[in-house]
Amino acid sequence: MNTVLNGICPYFTMFPLEFPQRILKRHGKPGEVVLDPFTGRGTTLYAARLQSMKAYGIDSNPVAVAISEAKLANTTAKRIVATAQGILANAKQPQRVPTGEFWELAFAPAVLDALCRIREELLHDCRSDARKALRALMLGALHGPVGKTTQSYFSNQCPRTYAPKPRYAVGFWKDRNLRPPTVDVVELIKRRAERFYREAEASAAGCAVLGDSQRAESFQGFESASWIITSPPYYGMRTYIPDQWLRNWFVGGPAHVDYSNEGQLPHSSKEEFSEALKKVWQNCANASKRGCRMVIRFGAINDRKVDPIEILKESLAKTRWRITARYDAGTASEGRRQANHFVSTDDAIAEYDVWAVNE
Repeated sequence: MNTVLNGICPYFTMFPLEFPQRILKRHGKPGEVVLDPFTGRGTTLYAARLQSMKAYGIDSNPVAVAISEAKLANTTAKRIVATAQGILANAKQPQRVPTGEFWELAFAPAVLDALCRIREELLHDCRSDARKALRALMLGALHGPVGKTTQSYFSNQCPRTYAPKPRYAVGFWKDRNLRPPTVDVVELIKRRAERFYREAEASAAGCAVLGDSQRAESFQGFESASWIITSPPYYGMRTYIPDQWLRNWFVGGPAHVDYSNEGQLPHSSKEEFSEALKKVWQNCANASKRGCRMVIRFGAINDRKVDPIEILKESLAKTRWRITARYDAGTASEGRRQANHFVSTDDAIAEYDVWAVNE
């Protein structure tokens, strides 16, 4: 099975596709509804698509929602490329082109102009599946390493998945005398579209929405779920938008690093975090069928010395969810999971899969 679409854009809090896919392939049924209240880059939603199940996701990070929507897009490479060409042929001069040393060194002038034209058009209208797919393709190519033969990214040299912070990036580029490459924007989009949408995917049903899963209204319009597979932020992890600030700009955020935490779980204390998480589980119970099974992957990061199972049990207490099983998911160093980006391999923290049923 070709699962290349799952890698359309990096997102550092991802868990492996094999985790939700194994569960749904073994226990799920076609047509059942799958929900992820912390959808991230949409891995659970994509696993549901592969099993012909409906999928709904919620996330407070617009970058995550944009990536997730592309995993549910019913479109083709040809439509995506035609959409990009049409936008560039008809779009007006962009109203806002970021200025400053970072932007001058990050992108060649013609490339930044094209990015801004497409960005503004997609902010105005991103309802079609082709546009949703185009947006995610561009997010994935927005920054990355400069290729020796083929240019795969729009930006100057950016070796990490994280968005480069302006001050560091400018110093890095100046010290090495690196200049932004001249990129054929449409050709790059075409190559990526043919890679990720080359083969027909199983028809997808469902959606991903921008919202706060602590609020009941974020679940409105969803069909009742039979499965919930998710991985909430680990206690102390709250740098989602700052670490994705450049992609956040492309989906409508500011042209500078945004350190706000609006819509995210509070991390000032274990008790406050657990109570916020409890609200999410209560909303999930209301949005799912009785007998719905929920599988939660949860762990910790090394600068918060806490017992993740204790936090999870407390958050599920006095809700309709009854824990039925707990499994050791290994350590963060054994898979590309959340804590892997926050711990060294010598100090990896165990992660767990906790199963619960809605009674």
